[in-house]
Amino acid sequence: MTLHLVLCLIGFVMLYYGAEWLVKGSSSLARSLGVTPVVIGLTVVAFGTSAPELVVSVVSSLEGKSMIAVGNVVGSNICNIALVLGLAALFQPVTSHPSVVRRDIPIMLAISLYLLLLSLNSMLGRIEGATLVVGIVLYTLYNYSLTKKVSKDEGEYREMIQDLGVDEIGFVESRRRQIIFIVVGIIGVALGAKVVVDSAVHIMKILGVSEKFIGLTIVALGTSLPELATSVVAAIRKEMDISIGNLVGSNVFNIMSVLGAAALVRPIPIPGGFVESGLVIDYAVMLFVSILAWLLMRRANTVTRGGGAVLLACYVGYLAFLISRA
Repeated sequence: MTLHLVLCLIGFVMLYYGAEWLVKGSSSLARSLGVTPVVIGLTVVAFGTSAPELVVSVVSSLEGKSMIAVGNVVGSNICNIALVLGLAALFQPVTSHPSVVRRDIPIMLAISLYLLLLSLNSMLGRIEGATLVVGIVLYTLYNYSLTKKVSKDEGEYREMIQDLGVDEIGFVESRRRQIIFIVVGIIGVALGAKVVVDSAVHIMKILGVSEKFIGLTIVALGTSLPELATSVVAAIRKEMDISIGNLVGSNVFNIMSVLGAAALVRPIPIPGGFVESGLVIDYAVMLFVSILAWLLMRRANTVTRGGGAVLLACYVGYLAFLISRA
């Protein structure tokens, strides 16, 4: 048991650094080729930061561990809003851009509802996966069109670049080092995902719990650790570079690109049925915490300490529920 937990932790470390190196190498290569920061942020950075969830879910799907694939995405989305945002706001109130409340969270809610509808037949097939992948392409194009509208306002443009996280990545000048970063990053993410999935399956067998439980807890929390660590450290230092927009965008990418790609690679069945397996409850929790965060920000575009405590209490309560049923 201890060995598998250590291996799982090593896998998460490989996922974290693999994704970081992949993003740094890819973004540096794109910049050296003359690609604008906004496009890099909307493509390379957005997809790169979802790389851990993406590869873990694809590997799980290929190995026939469909509930780990689905649980990873649903659990990560719950974790991003209830745990990451809640814990950060508990240390320091988090303010969002008004567009997050007005546009981004409603989009996230609509996509979450669409995923629920797709799952009602207890299967995410290749056609459903294709619609999700097309959706992420359209979502990216939509965001790019919005950047064109604000590009004339230098202040708002710089704020958008900051929100996309491009400035924080760093630039690698050497073309050779760029390629090395990309190759090592891909290898790190791929091997890390394989280690995480295999060790999670062993832990599942030892504890006698379901794939769904492992996906919603250990795997989901592990793939969300980078966001959690960064946000909490920033909150403690009162350097609130946490972006609610980034967390919301990550949730959108998790559903459309991660589950979309995984379903395209191999159809994802939901053993026991969507309702009978209890997965419908997990979807409901994902929707509930998203709506709750939206309601908490409706007035002042801010999640206060009290709001953070409420979100965190929801996550703790959800974990307690999962453990009691496991």
